[in-house]
Amino acid sequence: MQMADSVFMFLATMMVWLMTPGIALFYGGMVKSKNVLNTAMHSYMPLAVISILWVLIGYSLSFSPGNSLLGGLDWVGLKDVGFAPGPYSETIPHSLFMLFQMTFAVLTVSIIAGGIAERMKFSAFLIFTILWSLFVYAPVAHWVWGGGWLAELGTLDFAGGNVVHISSGVAGLVLAIMLGKRKESRDSAPHNLPLTFLGGSLIWFGWYGFNVGSALTINEVAMNVFVNTAVAAAAGIIGWLIVEYMANKKATLLGAVSGAISGLVAITPACGFVTPASSIIIGVIGGAVCFWGVFFLKNKLGYDDALDAFGLHGIGGTWGGIATGLFATTSVNESGANGLFYGDFNLLWKQLVAIIATYIFVAVVTYIVAKAINLFVPLRVSEEDESMGLDLTLHGEKAYHESI
Repeated sequence: MQMADSVFMFLATMMVWLMTPGIALFYGGMVKSKNVLNTAMHSYMPLAVISILWVLIGYSLSFSPGNSLLGGLDWVGLKDVGFAPGPYSETIPHSLFMLFQMTFAVLTVSIIAGGIAERMKFSAFLIFTILWSLFVYAPVAHWVWGGGWLAELGTLDFAGGNVVHISSGVAGLVLAIMLGKRKESRDSAPHNLPLTFLGGSLIWFGWYGFNVGSALTINEVAMNVFVNTAVAAAAGIIGWLIVEYMANKKATLLGAVSGAISGLVAITPACGFVTPASSIIIGVIGGAVCFWGVFFLKNKLGYDDALDAFGLHGIGGTWGGIATGLFATTSVNESGANGLFYGDFNLLWKQLVAIIATYIFVAVVTYIVAKAINLFVPLRVSEEDESMGLDLTLHGEKAYHESI
């Protein structure tokens, strides 16, 4: 075991943990002032619920030896998961790897909250958090990182393009469609952009732990990931603002923050397999296609993805998975593969298989889980509660003493 790697992964885990409160702030600033606390709670509560569930059974289902579809029960209650290095790293404690992966599981559900903001019952979302984590997140994580069928196929997802971003984006889209539009969706301007800016900046900071920590060690690949993450986020801002200015003749702060997150999402699956120059291209296109998803696709199809969980994470993660199949090169990471632009088409079709399979599985199971919950607990709040504001009606508190 190497002390340097353990310290590195400890810090990376704390940085990814910080992303969840960052999302709560990022989303909270974008809703009406009467719903900011409820929106933040939807993103914050997975820290409590998923953390316990992960220790009890989630980690075992995701990462313990099982079959090609799901992990087994060997590590239920963290049995045999301790200070000794585990099967996924020879240089850090197994329990530290478990905690690092726990922050990913938490974050994924927090992202979903963006699709259902301002209209889903808090109790229904808590039940959804438990069931979705077990029946959707655990299988997909196992497919990609736990030795499942996508790993056997040879797909590449360095830090969660499929597992975190596509799965959360698609789930957010399905819930948004099932819930229907908000009553005041046409008047949905952010109530506190500085809050969103602060949250977005915390997310960007934590993303370095998210991506670089996925190397599980301090080496040449990890340093390349650090560079790629930084430049892709910057390029995402540029890509978003260029298209935004062409469309609206204005460059906005919300657009800049959204562009950074778009670039970060896009580079996540590819960050350990591509060059910095490729990362710039991936980030610029990521910002542009996510702007298209948020402002054109959503309006064209008419769904109310309130805070753009699908527009940023679903679309950005899809582009990132495709980009991995285009730009990956073994000159950066010998354990990866060459993409289309480096002479091999095989990786691209494997990436497409992974993306399509994830879309179908997540959409179908999310729909089934939500339908089952609705049989016992209504998914949507009443019109009266929605009109008065969910902070007061569901939580009995207000974010501000004076209306903003």
